[in-house]
Amino acid sequence: MRLPIIKLLTEFIEEKDSDYVLETIETLEALTELPSLKDEELDVIGELISNMYGAIEVYNSIEAGTPKKDAMNQFMKRVLGSIDQ
Repeated sequence: MRLPIIKLLTEFIEEKDSDYVLETIETLEALTELPSLKDEELDVIGELISNMYGAIEVYNSIEAGTPKKDAMNQFMKRVLGSIDQ
């Protein structure tokens, strides 16, 4: 996951709506069913999906009252903590 991408997507959700991102996730997940996709392409799609889910989590945290910077930091700490385990 890349923080600049999550930040940009969170701002997009704030300006537009999370439904756009959720529908994009559904579309990308459907694409992963193509048997002709190469591993590298699946990796890219997976990374995009992860970043989008991350942005939705950060946005939900902001909506719950967490300041944006804190929401981003808390999310990244959770991600890094799960990687370390």
